[in-house]
Amino acid sequence: MNLKFSISEQMKYLTQTIDIQKQITEFSLLKRLWLDTEVADWHTSRPRLSLIQVLTHSTDCIGESAYVLDVLDKPELVGIFIDQIMANPNIEKVFHNADYDLNFLGKAQAQNVICTLKMARKIGVKTLGVTNLKLKTLAAELCHFSNVDSEEQGSDWGRRSLSPKQLNYATMDVVYLAAVHRRLLEHTHPDADKESNMVSKHLRQTAKRSESLSFTATKVRVALECPRLFYLNHTFGDKPLFIPSDSSFSIGNPFHQLADRLVHLLIHDSDLQTLFNPPAEQLQIETIAAQIQQRFFELEFSPYLQDAIKNDDRQAPALLQVWQGLQGLIKRFSELLITNRYFCNAESLVSHTFFTGKRRLEHHFTLPDGTLQRVAGELDCLICDLEHRRLSVVEFKTYQPVDPSAQLAQVALYSYILWTKKNVPIDSTIYCVLPEFKEYQYSWEQLENTIHQRIPYKLQQMRQWADWQQGQPDPPPATTQPYLCEICPQKAKCQAFFTTANEAQIAIESFAISDSSQVEQQEPPVSQSNVESEEQEHPSPTADADAIGENLVQTLASFGIGATYHGAAIAPSFIRVKLKPNPGVKVNAILRLSNDLRVQLGLTYPPLIAPQAGFVSVDLPRPDRQTAAFDRYIQPQSSTPSDPVRIAIGVDLEGQLVEADLADPNSCHFLVGGTTGSGKSEFLRSLLLSLLVRHTPDHLKIALVDPKRVTFPEFEQMPWLYQPVVKESERAIELMHNLVSEMDKRYQQFEKAGCANLTDYNKRPQPMPRIVCIFDEYADFMAEKETAKALEFSIKRLGAMARAAGIHLIIATQRPEARVVTPLIRSNLPGRVALRTASEADSTIVLGGKQIEAAYLLGKGDLLYLAGANLLRLQSLFAPSVQLPQTTVKKSDR
Repeated sequence: MNLKFSISEQMKYLTQTIDIQKQITEFSLLKRLWLDTEVADWHTSRPRLSLIQVLTHSTDCIGESAYVLDVLDKPELVGIFIDQIMANPNIEKVFHNADYDLNFLGKAQAQNVICTLKMARKIGVKTLGVTNLKLKTLAAELCHFSNVDSEEQGSDWGRRSLSPKQLNYATMDVVYLAAVHRRLLEHTHPDADKESNMVSKHLRQTAKRSESLSFTATKVRVALECPRLFYLNHTFGDKPLFIPSDSSFSIGNPFHQLADRLVHLLIHDSDLQTLFNPPAEQLQIETIAAQIQQRFFELEFSPYLQDAIKNDDRQAPALLQVWQGLQGLIKRFSELLITNRYFCNAESLVSHTFFTGKRRLEHHFTLPDGTLQRVAGELDCLICDLEHRRLSVVEFKTYQPVDPSAQLAQVALYSYILWTKKNVPIDSTIYCVLPEFKEYQYSWEQLENTIHQRIPYKLQQMRQWADWQQGQPDPPPATTQPYLCEICPQKAKCQAFFTTANEAQIAIESFAISDSSQVEQQEPPVSQSNVESEEQEHPSPTADADAIGENLVQTLASFGIGATYHGAAIAPSFIRVKLKPNPGVKVNAILRLSNDLRVQLGLTYPPLIAPQAGFVSVDLPRPDRQTAAFDRYIQPQSSTPSDPVRIAIGVDLEGQLVEADLADPNSCHFLVGGTTGSGKSEFLRSLLLSLLVRHTPDHLKIALVDPKRVTFPEFEQMPWLYQPVVKESERAIELMHNLVSEMDKRYQQFEKAGCANLTDYNKRPQPMPRIVCIFDEYADFMAEKETAKALEFSIKRLGAMARAAGIHLIIATQRPEARVVTPLIRSNLPGRVALRTASEADSTIVLGGKQIEAAYLLGKGDLLYLAGANLLRLQSLFAPSVQLPQTTVKKSDR
């Protein structure tokens, strides 16, 4: 068996039944796949499916996420693929010539299939600027790929083994397909590509900031040792090594550099290779090790030592420790080479024992929740044990680890990633070279059913820890090995940070009353007398606010940032401190300190920092947070059918209520996003009440969609209802269809009356009521493709045309993800309100552009309102109890 290969190869070529079955199961968790097939004997009456090619990432241009499944004469595997992938309506399957490929992949069983050839035909050759619509032509002329190979198309796909050129051809087919699909979407749906670019850009920005969407193998090790140290390292970049007090961790880099030089010397020094010319049984470990040691000392270590001492003679003791470790490594390598000499000749011995090439590895793991998590890292060394015909990843440690099992997890990750790329079992080995050489070795079989199965679950747990914010419940737990705390490099910071987190949580919980019947945490009930006594007038800056501002100035000074305090504005939930940077201080210098200020000031969330006209604003949470009582800001009133219909958004820094006019093109329809605990449900309820107390059922009708059945229970019998509260997807589709029909009917009446809009029409004797549809938890209806398509179609029409007809949409969701709130939806909902979101990506989807601030709001009604080009931070109104106005409804009303 020839085990020699290049680690830089990208594609995964699977031939074993069990491996293909496992991979098909992983594919079934994804939402979109790009697919192609290669067929043997295609020119005969009995063609045979040879390969199924699958790409999992649309932006992959080199085949790193490509899989080639060898299914020649394996009908049972093809059947599994059809059942789990082709017949699955939740997975979008993209082919180029779908009609041809479906002949081999289920035909009529296939659901949710996209054909790029048909897309291209609709656009046309002339518009695309290409000579024809073949996949290779589109790849070269539309997507500008170079060296596009078309020669292998007619090769023999029935022979085995397949050549590297055939496999590369098969791999690149799906790479080209995904690229072509993206370009065609730009023509047919420009917003789709904008969304893709926005998300990609956001991911790059996030990766630059804290690599929060990517983990390294080292971080996995740290998370196993101590979840809290992992959090501090991941969030703030703190040092993550548990080093015993008698260890020297400053020698790690020199040792790794010299170990690389040792392997390079063994591979390229012909004099060393001649040492293994005698038969294996004549070779002595001590003799071989001594000769390698002498040669390496003369050619590599001694020059390295001299250069280091010349620069700093204090390095000599540390480098002597490095030499001690290298001696142990040389002896171990000598043992391995002599053992391997029994199984190969002297000329190929070293090249078959040590593998060079790309050592940087990465892999996207499929987590239990169906999402993907990228893990990357760089292995130290890859060796081959020819006696057992087994590869092994080796990790060098210059100290004896306090927890070898955590170190094992790190190296086991590398072995697993290599296995996914090469499909051969790979062992894991740790060489601890100091203070004495120790080796920890684990076979693939030992790891396969233990560490490797735990990896996806551990990664999902790490993601949850990484997303945690100070003040939230369930912080990353402390280590299960208390002795690690004594040698933790971040012991003091950890104790201060997580103690602060616990105290903050206790303070927050003292203001909250939990209600298990509610999906979201809501503000506690407040009596009207309490509201009046606590909020008789909007608070002005006080000594406390000034003290907070001065403390902020002093904290910035500790980081070398000079600024002067220019006063503060106090909102119900936060204090906006105004700072004037000293001459020469850049605004970015303050912006970059967001996380550091969070730690130093003991904040639950990083403060929102923004440049303003003449100052920099820093929003800090109020220690005595107030509610904005609904009754204080809105009183019942009567209105006419032609009066403006406004909805309450929230209270601003000046204590004024900010409202949105539904007749305004910029605020006629709304998208509202907010995660659990953000106060989204309370916002929707106060918004609805602001309509009901000012407009009678004669003039206003309300349509409510409440799939979770907890947001609008008090409103189910009110006379304003357009129809009963909708709770199921079929009824939701019916409601939206009815609204579209109502819109069309109204425009016909406007035309007859010679009116342009509802406001003009309602000046006539028989006015029509405005209709406001509040659609909560829109994401709950998007899982089924047909439901999603039907709702999107209606929302598109209503969003584009219904304003003048007096029909308005307010679409709300806890999960404003790109797949839920599509570009089509966003483009037709101009009004945007973001309460606290679960991520920065969700914030950008709700608010658009680069607006990530909603991820750092305080929750419980703290919100951002995009009013034209201005982003306003407001506090939502809070109605502790719902008291509907007493009304008299005409019998003719619906």
